[in-house]
Amino acid sequence: MEHDIKDIALAEKGARRIAWAAGDMPVLMQVRERFAKEKPFAGRTVGACLHVTAETANLMITLKAGGANVILCASNPLSTQDDVAASLVADHGISVFAIKGEDRDTFFKHIKTVLSYKPNFTMDDGADLVSTIHKEHTELIPGIVGGTEETTTGVIRLRSMARDGALKFPVVSVNDAKTKNLFDNRYGTGQSTLDGIIRATDMLIAGKTVVVAGFGWCGKGLAMRARGMGANVVVTEIDPIKALEAAMEGFRVMPMKQAAAEGDLFCTVTGDVDVIRKEHFLAMKDGAIVCNAGHFDVEINVGELKAAAESMREGVRNFVDEYTVEGKRVYLLAEGRLVNLAAAEGHPASVMDMSFATQALGCEWLARQKEQLKPAVYDIPVEIENMIAEVKLASMGNSIDVLTPEQKKYLESWQHGT
Repeated sequence: MEHDIKDIALAEKGARRIAWAAGDMPVLMQVRERFAKEKPFAGRTVGACLHVTAETANLMITLKAGGANVILCASNPLSTQDDVAASLVADHGISVFAIKGEDRDTFFKHIKTVLSYKPNFTMDDGADLVSTIHKEHTELIPGIVGGTEETTTGVIRLRSMARDGALKFPVVSVNDAKTKNLFDNRYGTGQSTLDGIIRATDMLIAGKTVVVAGFGWCGKGLAMRARGMGANVVVTEIDPIKALEAAMEGFRVMPMKQAAAEGDLFCTVTGDVDVIRKEHFLAMKDGAIVCNAGHFDVEINVGELKAAAESMREGVRNFVDEYTVEGKRVYLLAEGRLVNLAAAEGHPASVMDMSFATQALGCEWLARQKEQLKPAVYDIPVEIENMIAEVKLASMGNSIDVLTPEQKKYLESWQHGT
């Protein structure tokens, strides 16, 4: 079986990691059990460009249980767990092309290798498969049923393609599902980002001024968790509504130019480019730490940091590089890439349970359409989201009320007034 991984001998360790994650993913396990009986992807190939983690492995195994031929590559050069990749190949017969720390050329070679299998479905973290197909491999489009996208960054790219008429097959926006962004983005990103920062730096969060760039669901989660650990949190935003929300949550709100002089720790979670750039590096205090939790390594302008620095020391700690800018030290974590996946293990399995169940069921929804959908970005059907939430609640030992007939009638009528 074709693959390109670090070391197949790591498989035993990876198997333990995958099994541990599965124990905290009851919704996905229920989906897997049904898929194994119904085989919704029989005879179909799924090409996936995702973070190769233990949680992702359980999604891949679920798709294979549903009859799919699964081909996987990494969506970020630093997010692969090499032992997990080895177990997928050795224990589950899934072709994986991912090595932690792979260079840029290898990264894109792996994406093209996945496409060489002519997938019928795409699964993306960041829309790299979709964009590569549209730019370089349009001959694959007739054979593609559709795709799914799990990141804010990827959905931004896809909606832009759809507006321009460039998108040539349907894609489901998993990221816009409430069962994804309300939980994965907020609770997952909040916890895993701080986990990565602490593992990389061993810094005490309490008492520090933490600057969070962006107050979407990811930024909200990070800001809340940083405050919970005793940080003085500053939020920077370009959206007046989100900025107002941050202010009413009790966070200080200011432009990055002002925050640059105050922050001890900076983290970008915006999905845009050049959020932290030369003017901000020049204003930072000695010892400032800078990192990114957005999908692509474009939010921090690392090129301008390198150009502005008089000197640089790589690897002062694992995933920490030191730059001296006008005599002041600025520390960059994980090369400006996703710090929660590069320096830690990514989101906890419990929250990825919902995201990956949504991902699997979104792909199944595409597969079960009787007619080819028009090229567009689609939302997850609400009944799928409700089912996921109900199963998750039950797995946590919780239950909810049910409307009485009278309550249902009241809510559906307009005649009743005060």
